[in-house]
Amino acid sequence: DSVEKGAPLMGGEEFSFFLKRIPGLLAFIGNGEDSPPLHNPAFDFNDEVLPIGASYFSRIAEAALG
Repeated sequence: DSVEKGAPLMGGEEFSFFLKRIPGLLAFIGNGEDSPPLHNPAFDFNDEVLPIGASYFSRIAEAALG
């Protein structure tokens, strides 16, 4: 219920080099609506999202191996 599909964006990651060799995806795990954006000096990672992110990625792996 927490997954939202967004429009494709042109991020500045080098992750695409990995995807040339192995299929995959880049997913953004939210930090809360009141959080400053990543790379902002006031950004503070919300540790409460770790179980959500871990569950999300484990379900992707289970579906791929299923």
